[in-house]
Amino acid sequence: MLKNKTAVVTGGTRGIGFAIVKTYLDNGANVVVAGSRQETVDKALEKLAEYGDRVMGICPDLCDPEAVGAAFAAAKEKFGSLDILVNNAGISSRTSLYDYTVDEFGKIFDLNVKALFVCAQAAARIMKEQGGGVILNTSSMVSEFGQPSGSGYPASKFAVNGLTRSWARELGKDHIRVNAVAPGVTATDMVAALPKEMVDRISAGIPLGRVGQPEDVANAFLYLASDQAGYVTGTILKVDGATMT
Repeated sequence: MLKNKTAVVTGGTRGIGFAIVKTYLDNGANVVVAGSRQETVDKALEKLAEYGDRVMGICPDLCDPEAVGAAFAAAKEKFGSLDILVNNAGISSRTSLYDYTVDEFGKIFDLNVKALFVCAQAAARIMKEQGGGVILNTSSMVSEFGQPSGSGYPASKFAVNGLTRSWARELGKDHIRVNAVAPGVTATDMVAALPKEMVDRISAGIPLGRVGQPEDVANAFLYLASDQAGYVTGTILKVDGATMT
């Protein structure tokens, strides 16, 4: 579905991001894995050795426009284009409003919103020059429902939704589609560390009767990146098993 396309996936070294990387590679894309540290990038590349030179790693400061611009330019130079950007890097929080610090709140917005803006801008400039592309953002089910603590996280995902819809309107004339995927409870490392009783209780509240798998979310990102979604833009696609919170 993505043959001869080149994708950059931020937060691509583990969890949902790594599942997206593998799914894109399995569907013919060249993939640039962006991680927070060279160590984590190297570990991810070791796991992807079977894909040979179709995968490369980068670890720029995602809030630094010059570093991101240089990294994306290097990706385009290696593979010949930059067709897909997946803004997946992010951090969450469960801190109560009573205890939240401005510093912690700012860190959430730096990675979840500012870095998303910096990466989208750098990618859009390349995509416009080459005649089009796709920008995909990771939202969350809490962007609709909120959550009872750690309010900086749902606030940042509300912002992701707003940027997604705004960029879709702005960039459509340049043949750049912009969408987001809003996962529900997904079996990442954080969920895997929970007691089975707690996971069972969470699953019982999901109409499909289970938590999502990273591959469930990755398949949504695959569809939105592909030509099958050629007339889809400005959409926030829920992948949450109809979870109600």
